[in-house]
Amino acid sequence: MTKYIFVTGGVVSSVGKGITVASIGTVLKSRGISVSVQKLDPYLNVDPGTMSPYQHGEVFVTGDGAETDLDLGNYERFIDIDLTAESNTTSGQVYSAVIAKERRGDFLGGTIQVVPHLTGEIKDRFRKLADKSKADVLLIEVGGTVGDIEGQPFLEAIRQMRKDVGRDNVLYVHVTLLPYIGPTQELKTKPTQHSVNELRRIGIQPDVIVCRSDISIPEAIRDKISLFCDVDREAVIFCPTVNSIYEVPLVLESEGLGDFMVRKLDLKAHPPQLDSWREMVSCFSGACDTVRIALVGKYVELKDAYYSVREALTHAAMHHGRKLQIDWVQSEDLERPGGEKLLEHAQGIIVPGGFGDRGIEGMIKAAKYARVHKVPYFGLCLGLQIMVIEFGRHVLSAARANSTEFDAGTAHPVIDIMPEQKVVCGKGGTMRLGNWPCQVVPGTKAAAAYGKELVYERHRHRFEFNNRYLDSYRAAGMVFSGLSPDRKLVEVCELADHPWMVACQFHPEFTSRPGKPQPLFRDFIGAAKDVLREGSQAALPLAAE
Repeated sequence: MTKYIFVTGGVVSSVGKGITVASIGTVLKSRGISVSVQKLDPYLNVDPGTMSPYQHGEVFVTGDGAETDLDLGNYERFIDIDLTAESNTTSGQVYSAVIAKERRGDFLGGTIQVVPHLTGEIKDRFRKLADKSKADVLLIEVGGTVGDIEGQPFLEAIRQMRKDVGRDNVLYVHVTLLPYIGPTQELKTKPTQHSVNELRRIGIQPDVIVCRSDISIPEAIRDKISLFCDVDREAVIFCPTVNSIYEVPLVLESEGLGDFMVRKLDLKAHPPQLDSWREMVSCFSGACDTVRIALVGKYVELKDAYYSVREALTHAAMHHGRKLQIDWVQSEDLERPGGEKLLEHAQGIIVPGGFGDRGIEGMIKAAKYARVHKVPYFGLCLGLQIMVIEFGRHVLSAARANSTEFDAGTAHPVIDIMPEQKVVCGKGGTMRLGNWPCQVVPGTKAAAAYGKELVYERHRHRFEFNNRYLDSYRAAGMVFSGLSPDRKLVEVCELADHPWMVACQFHPEFTSRPGKPQPLFRDFIGAAKDVLREGSQAALPLAAE
């Protein structure tokens, strides 16, 4: 039987539940225990696909095309597993499913209630993933904090699971913040006590309390929390803020959480094998030289909008023994006079995905700067479209080259909506999503990165390169180094006369792992790390248009 570990959060949001869940998965997997993960999001949206990055951060796309919470990215990266649509459940999905059943008459005229109908639907989703994954342990994170109105059906469902599958098959982990009061120089446990009391009021007694703090935690606090929250002393786990999120599994292991979970759930496990993880963290911590990358985007004030991009860059930098320094460049700032100075120290420029016309001209200037000054450039999804538009305007002299997303009447629609998207009316879950094959052209930079001719990468877009312009772009020096097997879709393009200027229509950041960087990211950082941006090589003026 699959065992269940439910992770809740208290005191404040963004306390680190997602990283805690991912780290628990790493600790268990290191003992030979198979793991799958599920995130419960209380919002009423069916998925985050139509939500603004300012509200929700990055939308993470699974291989089967689900638009999900960014925490799934951490689960995949830490545990090195590929998750599916079943790993993200929202209140919107649950309510929609129950209402659809009622409309069909599945409840035979009965009154539909939160208990048992909504909670039953939630538990069915637990069991479905457990059966599909056949994992030894299913980790389930409840989004939000204890006490949120919208999260109550989820909490009630996880409370019922203790009775449904047996107390010995369920473990409750509660993550809380220990706030530091500056004037008295104290860490306070009272918010944790209140948070645990709220859980106990609805019938959930935590088995483990993970205590988050920005400073080291005095040992006496362990005894206090154990006494007032009625948990074993060894189950009070200290997790102070560390330099890298990848240190957290090692922190939890050193605190004894792995052995405690194995014992409490009676899991068959071998001793933990975390040597390779320790080596990876050590290499990261010991890196001295820096590689400096300008990330040019429209949501840079909210860095979670580019969470997977940042982590993929970090993995690639770790591979090359470098520390990553990101210059977060707001694309609109590049549209102002002298804006190119924001790029003058960058060893590489990356333009990630996005939607809408705000800041597009600044991204085009970034692509031109990279092309003219031979600075390594990496375009992701929108970043490919930007590279294509810039090339059309300034190499092919098509001054109005644009995407029909930004200018429906452009004279040169070098980027256009995909034919199958023209009949789409709804916005949610209707883009080209998930894994699609890409045929890599031998002898190109893309081929050098991948080392094979057929790869699968995750997509999330509606617009594509307009094939009417293939011949003119090829003649001017653009290489189409990745195509769909039917050759109807440009997947990767690069410049023949540039040290490393590559862009892809897909999102390779989603498949990068610590210790196993995604190939294109790896080679982008490999090209960038040797670029010198000091003295005569810095701050060259842009060529005249």
